[in-house]
Formats: sequence, structure tokens, C-alpha cells
Amino acid sequence: MKYFFLFFLLLLSPFYLTAQQQSSKTKSSDKIYERTVPVVSNAKGINTNRYEFSPTFYQNGLVYVSFHKHGPIDEKTGKPFFQLFFTETDEFGMPQSKAREFSLSINSQVHEGPVTFSHDFNTIYFTRNNLEGGLAKMNAQKQVPMKIYEAKRGKMDWENITPLPFNSDEYTCFHPSLSKNGERLFFSSDMPGGYGGYDLYYVEKKADTWSKPINLGADINTTANEVFPFLHESGTLFFSSDGHGGNGGLDIFSIDMSSNTWGELKNLGTPYNSAKDDLGFILNEEGKRGYFASDRPNGSGGDDIYMFETGPPLINNEALTLDATIIAYDARTNERIPEAGIRVFQRTEDGFVEGNNYYDVQLLPADNGELVMKLQRKNEGELPEPVLFTSTTGEALTTMRQDKSYLILVTKEGFESAEVMHTTTGEPAPQTIRVPMNSKSCASLAGLVTANGYQNGVSNATVRIVNETEGTEQTLRSGATGQFDYCLAPACEYTIYAEKEGYEKGTATVSTVGSGYEGKTVTVRLKPVNEEIVKEPIREGTVIVLENIYYDFNQYIIRSGAARDLDALAQLMKQYPSMEIELIAHTDSRGTEVYNQDLSLKRAESARRYLIQKGIKDYRIQAFGYGESQIRNRCKEGVECTEEEHQYNRRTEVKVVKIDEPVKVEYQEGDPNGGGE
Repeated sequence: MKYFFLFFLLLLSPFYLTAQQQSSKTKSSDKIYERTVPVVSNAKGINTNRYEFSPTFYQNGLVYVSFHKHGPIDEKTGKPFFQLFFTETDEFGMPQSKAREFSLSINSQVHEGPVTFSHDFNTIYFTRNNLEGGLAKMNAQKQVPMKIYEAKRGKMDWENITPLPFNSDEYTCFHPSLSKNGERLFFSSDMPGGYGGYDLYYVEKKADTWSKPINLGADINTTANEVFPFLHESGTLFFSSDGHGGNGGLDIFSIDMSSNTWGELKNLGTPYNSAKDDLGFILNEEGKRGYFASDRPNGSGGDDIYMFETGPPLINNEALTLDATIIAYDARTNERIPEAGIRVFQRTEDGFVEGNNYYDVQLLPADNGELVMKLQRKNEGELPEPVLFTSTTGEALTTMRQDKSYLILVTKEGFESAEVMHTTTGEPAPQTIRVPMNSKSCASLAGLVTANGYQNGVSNATVRIVNETEGTEQTLRSGATGQFDYCLAPACEYTIYAEKEGYEKGTATVSTVGSGYEGKTVTVRLKPVNEEIVKEPIREGTVIVLENIYYDFNQYIIRSGAARDLDALAQLMKQYPSMEIELIAHTDSRGTEVYNQDLSLKRAESARRYLIQKGIKDYRIQAFGYGESQIRNRCKEGVECTEEEHQYNRRTEVKVVKIDEPVKVEYQEGDPNGGGE
């Protein structure tokens, strides 16, 4: 059958099925979700008339298998060798057209195939022909089997490429899939002692090595072929088989292995399976979006990669969740606090809160006149309203996903807001989270800086809060919409000053004398020198430095969760829809001038695509690469510098080339025109 060619083995004879094996496939009545209509879409941006298959999640995109049209030829097949490619995905998960080679150290002069990564993306396991000294190594049968290799992330590329100990020159091991905790590796093999054809096995991590392979048994393996395993975080195993009956060719099956008693083997049915070969299935954590490969009709030719969205999840999400009880209590009296509002935010591995509901964008001036983008927690009034509240016993019940980190924010009138960090990593049992709260010792101030005569807030204004009674002072900055907050001591008089270039200074007063801890509001109005200043909340020509974008190795793949500044920039551009920018990427001086110029341009273009994925229109962003032409410190070519000094030169800058926001005129009593915009 054709799909054995996709196993890209140099040995051919064992990879054709007998007619008897083919005829063993019968129509299966065991289909799941037959009454739903998942959406399956051809990933036309990367598919060609050749072969694209075995996608794997990696950073902000997918790694998959294909070959160059004019790449090195495998004499056994007359086709180019299979290699690994990377493509970014857009905001809807669709692979994009700018696919590129994944790794120079892993792609070789033999076949490379399906890969799997550790959870932190620092270790890769991949399929490759048996290679020794850079050359394919045949066994006694004049065949070159497939082996599974391991490599570690290095400074420049993947390093320490090593075959795993259970490989053999006499049989094939391929199609690795690593469990989320890194303790089990699933794969397919035709090693002796199986049920026939290719069987599925797993090995367990034992210190620095792996156990002997364990066959998954007759519930999964047949006398035909079981290949392309994928273990989901929920404990559900997906794989392809031509031995369990189905639609035809290879079909995709699933089985829940999350408990000691396995679930029922299920054929995914239409539209995941067709009369052709369907293989290389993967699924995102929520179980609602994924990818697979198929040579079904109306494709681009060969095997194509398809993206799918499903209604009900294809996995048991309960296996991924834990019951959690959040208890709010008075830190002084230990008494439970009823009706406290609870907000639960999921945190990423770098410690930031996911999504745009928690952070506001702040632009801080640097010594050289540039602005540096920072993220700060939104004022409490800007946060989404809590949807969870403690009961009369001070408890609130919710659920949390396993192996995740959370920030829990609890608020209650008369108390200071309280934050706690919590992780469910390694926690199999229900969670109890106690949150101590302190009685308020100050009055909350909700402040706003606006342009006098207009409704527009003034962002990034310097705000000085002077306690006239005690003679103290605090400086802070207004947020993206002009807002700021502070905690005022009781029985004090305050003067609040605000200033920003292009505006006359403004002042306001507020008092907590005789009002205890009652919350206060204040508006500070700044008089603009002209209306153009209001229309340009960020002046044209302003340069904003993005310091927290991290790329993969010396490449231009943006690391997952390492683009906080780009997320903040997208948030800023959505706030100011008229804003158009130039993205300018710089490298350090290491490497050749030509190489750095090319790399910087590719990084700028990658950042541009990332912003487009976040919903920013493409015409609003231009990308430029300046290479090493604008080194900011002494670290020019040939000068020995620390890594931190080199990092200072590796940055992406944003130049605001156009911004023209509508002004909102403030209604003035007696205005014959009635105010308005």
C-alpha cells in the first residue's frame, strides 16, 4: 500500500500489505460522535502535490514531514529524502504558507520522520534511518531500518543526537510520542514477539535510560499494523491501524488509558477517517482542535495535512481537571469571609497570566529617549467582574486543570485585595486553597487623567500623589486609558499632580479626613497644547523597544509563551486602531554581516506574522531587518562581551509611523452644538 512509502524506510519489501490483510477491513459500527459535524479543512497553505504528514505541535506552529522538490534523491525509491519542516499557525490554528526547514542538525542525507517534544521543548525524539558516521547503515538483510533518536536543545541548534537503547539494526522503531510528564515514550515497531506487522509499544524512563519495550497488548495490536501513536494529556491514546476494521486504508482509533482499566477502543469515524489512509493524528489540550494527514480525494496530491475543529471534545476532560475549594478568611481573626469575589487566572510557564484580561500596557521612557514596553496588572476597576463568590461559609467550589499554575485574586469590600499563587502540578487529589485577607487600612483611590475639553484619557502620564498631611510622595503612571489607582491613608489631605509632554500640568485634590476607608475617585485634567496632541496618544516617530521576544536558537521561530511584548503591542494596536508601525529587528555582532542582515529581516517578518495572527491588519505593519548595523554598546564584531551585553543588542523596535485617533469632545453645559464628537 502507498502509505508504507510514507514510512520512508529504505527497505521496501516489508512495507506492502498482503491482499488478505487489506480485505480484513470491514465497516465498523463503533463510531464516535456520528451525530456531530466537525469541521475539517485542508491546510492548503503548506500542502503540495508531494507528501505532507505527521504534524506535531511546536512553539507557535507545527513541525511536519515532507521533502524538497529538488532535494537529495533516495535511490531506493526515486524520491527525495523526507525531512522536517516548520510552519507557523494563524490565530485560528491554520498552518501558513511560509514553511521552512526545521533544523540543519537533524535534517540529514537520509529520511527523518515523525517527532515528539518534551513539555518544555528542550528535548526532541525523532525517527531517522539507521545512521553511522553520516551514512545509512544496512543490516544483515541489506536493509536500513528506522530508529528513534534523542537530541537536546543547544545554543545554536539541536545537539547530542543519540539513538535510544531499545533500537536494533534488525528491526524498525519509529513514530515516537512522549507523555506530558516525560516518563513514557510510545512508538511503533516490528520487533520479534509482536502480534504481526507493526505493533505499538511503550518504554518507561529509568534515570538516564529507558526500560525494555512493553507491548500494548491484544486490545490495541492486531496481526496487521498499528502505527503513528499520539498520547494526549488526558491519557487517551490515538493511533492509526488497518487491523481493526473501518472505512478503508489506515483509520484513526482512540482508547482511554487514563486509569488502570482501559476504556473501549473507538474508531473516530467520519470525517476523521475516509476510504483512504488517515494518519498522524494530534489534538490540542482542550480536545477541540487538531490535525491529521490523509490522501483522501480532492487534496493537493500525495498526503495532505488537515486541520479540524470538533464540537464535543474528543477526550474526557474530567481526567484533566481537579475539584478545588477556595476559602477566604480574615488573616487576623481566622474567620471565614462570605461573598468575597474570586477571579482565577491561569499562568503560563514563564509566570505571566494568560490572555489580555489581567495586564495593561505601560510605556516607560528610557535614557536614550526611546520607550520600553512593560506589562502591569490592570486596576481593579478594569479587571473583569468576578463570576465566583464565596458562600456563607466562606467557601467557593470550582475546578482546575492538572499540571497548571494559577493566580487567584480575591476581593471584598472592607478588605485589601489578596493574591495567591497555586499549582496543581503533581497533585492528583482535590485541592483546598486558603486565601488570607487583611482588613483595609487605607481608602482605594480610582483616578483618571484626561485631556481638558475632551473625553480622551491620557495614557502614560506621570502622576505624583503628595500626602500634604504627612509630607510623603508617590510617583506612578497612568495606564492605557488614563486610569491609575492608589491606596490613601485615612485622615489625610492629598494633592495629585499629572504631567505629560504636549500638555500643561494638571492638579486635583482629594481628602480622606472624616471618611475613614471610603473609596475615592478623582479626575486630573491636562490642557493639550493643540488637538493634534490628543489625536496622537503616542506621537508619530516614537520608538518603542521590545525586549522580551525570544526566538528559537539562532532562528526566527518565536518561542511559545515568550512573546509577551508582542502580545502587549497587539493589545496597544487594538486600543489605537489608527496606529501603523514599522517593526525593526536587530541582531548582535556575532555571525557574518550578511547572515545577521538576513536573520534580522526574517525575525521582523516572523514578528509581523505573529501580530497578524493576533488580529492586526497586515497593512498596519511593515517589517525591516537592520542586522548588526546599529550596535548599542561596545560589543562590535571581534569584541569579547558577556551574554547580557549581546542580549542588549538583540532587540525588536517599533516605530510609530502613523497614528490619528478620533477625539471625543467633552460636553460643556451651554454649548450651542450640544457637545458630542
